[in-house]
Parts: sequence; C-alpha cells; structure tokens
Amino acid sequence: MSDVRPVPETAAVRWRALRPLRHRDYRLLIGATALSMFATGTWTIVMVFQVIAIDDNPTALSAVASCFSGGLFAFALVGGVVADRVSKRMVIILVQGVNLLAVTAVCALAFMDVIRLWHLAVASALLGAGAAFFYPAYSAYLPSILPADDLLAANGMEGALRPTLQQAIGPALGGMVVGAWIPAAGAAVTAVLHGSAFVLVLLLRPQAGARANAAAGGKRPGMLRDLREGFVFTLRTPWLLWTLLFACLMLLVTMGPIEVLLPFITRDRFADGERTFGLLLTAFGAGGAVGSLAISSRPLPRRYLTVMVIGWGAGTLPLAVIGHIASFWVMAASLFVIGFTGGMGMVIWGTLLQRRVPPTMIGRVASLDFFVSIALMPLSVAVAGPLSTVVPTPVIFTAAGVIPLLLAMTAVLAGRMTSDEIANPLDVPAG
Repeated sequence: MSDVRPVPETAAVRWRALRPLRHRDYRLLIGATALSMFATGTWTIVMVFQVIAIDDNPTALSAVASCFSGGLFAFALVGGVVADRVSKRMVIILVQGVNLLAVTAVCALAFMDVIRLWHLAVASALLGAGAAFFYPAYSAYLPSILPADDLLAANGMEGALRPTLQQAIGPALGGMVVGAWIPAAGAAVTAVLHGSAFVLVLLLRPQAGARANAAAGGKRPGMLRDLREGFVFTLRTPWLLWTLLFACLMLLVTMGPIEVLLPFITRDRFADGERTFGLLLTAFGAGGAVGSLAISSRPLPRRYLTVMVIGWGAGTLPLAVIGHIASFWVMAASLFVIGFTGGMGMVIWGTLLQRRVPPTMIGRVASLDFFVSIALMPLSVAVAGPLSTVVPTPVIFTAAGVIPLLLAMTAVLAGRMTSDEIANPLDVPAG
C-alpha cells in the first residue's frame, strides 16, 4: 500500500531526473544506498589486499572472493520471497545492520592482528547474502514511497550512482587508503560508510499498512509456494519471460569476452596494458551512468519494451569493433556506447518491474531477475578462455556483438512486445 504524500514542485526539482528528491524517505533511502555502494567499492580493494597480507596466494584470493558470489547466489531467490512476505523497510534495516557488523568485525580483527582468511570468507559471504536480500526489498519498497511517475527517475539515479561510486570512486578511495596505510584502515573507512547508511535507513518512516501486510504474510502457506507463484507469474507473462530469457543469453554471450578476453587484448595491443584496461572500464562505467541519467531525464518511451530490448541488443554491436580495432579511443567510445545502452535498458527494466508487476510480487520477480542475470555468467567466464584457443578472438567479439541483436529481435517477436506496450501504455501520467 502506497503512503506517498504530494509534494509541491519547486524550481530546484523541475528537472525530471531530480524529482524523486522531493520526498523525504527517498532522500534517506538513496543516501543510504549511495553510501552502501561506496562501501562495496572500497571493500573490493580492502578484501583483496587483506587476503594478500595474510596469504600471498591467488588461490586464497579466489576462495575468499568466491564467498561473496556464493552468498549472493545462495539467497538470490529467497531474498525476493522474504521481501514480499515481511516489511521491506525492516529487511533494508537488517541488511545494513549485518553489513555494518561484518565489516566492523573485520576491521577490529585486522587492527588486533588476529584476522584469518576464514574471517574474511565469512564476511564476504554475509555481504553477498545481504545484497541478495537488499535489492529485491529496495525494488519493492520504492513504489511505496514514490509516485509512479517518479519511478523512472529514481531508477535512473540509482543506475547513475552504481558505476560512479561502486566501480570508480569507491575502489579509488579504497586503493588510496590501503596504499597509504594498511588494509585495516580501509576496513575502517568501509565500516564508517556502512554505519552512516545504517543510521539513514533507521530514519525511514514505517509505511501505512506495513503491519497489516506483514501479518497477512505470516498467514501464507509457505515460502516454496510463494516462490512457485513468482515462477508461474513469470511464465504466464510473455514480455517478462522473454526479457529474462534474452538477458540471460545475452550475458552468456558477452560477459566472458569483456571480463576475460578484453584484458588480454589491451595487453597485446598497448604498451601500458593494465592502465589502458582500467581506462576502458572507466569508459564503460561512465557510459552506464550517462545512459541512466539520459533516459531518466525524459518521459518513459511509448515503445518502452522495444526500446529496452532492441537497445540492449543493438548496444552490443560495438563489441565487434573492439575485436578488430587497435585504437584506444575507438575502443573507449565503443565501451561507452555499450555502457550507455545498458544503463538505459536497466532503468527502463527496473521501472517496468515496479509499474507492471503486482506490488505483492515485485520482490519475487526482482529476485528471479537477479538470479537469472547471474546464473550463466560464471559459465560465460569459464568458457571464454578455452574458446579463444580454438576460435580467433576477433571472431568471438564479432559473435558477441551480433548475436545479442538477433536474440533481441527474437524476444520482441516471441513476447509480442510491440502489441503489449501499446495495450499497456506507461507514457501518460499515472492515475
């Protein structure tokens, strides 16, 4: 049940992308989310160098890093069921509290010089599990604190902050702190960021009807029944089913070349391969941020499903260019375009989940999306390396650029998306 109160529009918030900031609870939520993203970015560096300080062994680092993915994967579906059964606000508060406790424990153990690899493994698993619970709850919570017309802008703001804070500024700060002092100092910074996020979410107001919904959730038959309902709804909703299938296959085709083969391409083509690879990833992240802000600054497209899916598919075409061109600027521009179209699509997708999925099922569908998105990524990464030994790298990148567009056109036709978006317009003011 929504508890959104109308807020007068002022000159400061007439820019569509900033309209959600009119609402107090959204300001608290996006502030906490930004701090949490920042902390995740710093933790990436802290975890790496703390592991190296304990055991300078790639196997040890791989084991600890995989614990985050393990926690995320293990609870990806459970998180959505929980978000639909209990108070989303309480889930968000508990996740931030667990994040704070996990990182604070690592910080304390590191300063006392008694930290061990298993401590870092447990902390990473807890942070991964927290992410699995947080994002379905966050997605389902937004419609209760924002009008429907502000959801696109809110998703755009989150989409712009993620690459900026989690993939750029956070790791940069973590690297500077760890480099200047010790990993424990970086852990302290991460703990402060999580603590600040925890304070902000504590200030969120309980939503009207939250207790009644929680009580009703307690009378449900069981979590497996809820999970099955989410699967059945997805299977019976063509635009949703075919978008998820397309996204899963697109990531299978594209993630391996980007994450595994691109570093080798930059090493072979440029004298300073490591620095070049970092700059290329920065271009990719910048494209995602700009794309998120661009789409959220305008009304939702009338052909929102077509724009989203075809945009994702056509946006990968520059990968074919990367496979054949040795110019840094062309490669950077190509990755910027890929990030731009990816960011735009993610903002539209998040808005569709919040506007076209029943409120009582948003958490489950969001977690199913989360699960599908990461399900085949490990396979993509595992296959890319061996495949490059028998197939020329330019051919792999050409396939990674072209196949998603073919998949996108198939999804639009099979999901009857063109007729669906006309029958369910979202480019008019809600209500």
